[in-house]
Amino acid sequence: MEAKEILKEHIAKTASLTDEQFDYFFSHFKLLSYKKGQTVITEGDKVDCEYFVLSGCLKAFFINDDIKMYILQFAMPTWWTSDYNALYNNSRATINIDCITDVEILCLSGADREKLCNEIHQVEHFFRWRTNRGYVASQKRLLSFMNNDARKRYEELLALYPQLYNLVPKHLIAAYLGISRETLSRLYSAH
Repeated sequence: MEAKEILKEHIAKTASLTDEQFDYFFSHFKLLSYKKGQTVITEGDKVDCEYFVLSGCLKAFFINDDIKMYILQFAMPTWWTSDYNALYNNSRATINIDCITDVEILCLSGADREKLCNEIHQVEHFFRWRTNRGYVASQKRLLSFMNNDARKRYEELLALYPQLYNLVPKHLIAAYLGISRETLSRLYSAH
């Protein structure tokens, strides 16, 4: 399926756009391709876009002063990602986003997003819905970290996104869960 059709199908689940409205909406996106290991956003960058994943998998992560990696998000096909703090507050990136696999993404600038939201009510509806869903997912993940042990967090991740285990190296899954690679190996073999 081509990029336009993937995005159209994704948007249609939430918003009703005429073909003319969708064509106009799509005309604001830029298609980008990256190879495995390439960086999309580096801490300190100016961020003026968000990204819709067409194929492949990205990771959004932070490395603390002790050089420990914390993964905030894996972004698989039909997921959106960016450093939203930097994008919305016109500040520098505090996280990194790079490619776990080869990826194709659509890039939408923050300025174009705002323009489209002002011009087409259904686009504004879509982005509000998507932002709300992202907030809910972040809240659930935070509550899981506060309430659940490593095994429960592992089981939740496996149930929600079973495809991750074939796509993402185990050390990255461990970083996402906030556990060591050894603990993940024990959980994985016990499952």
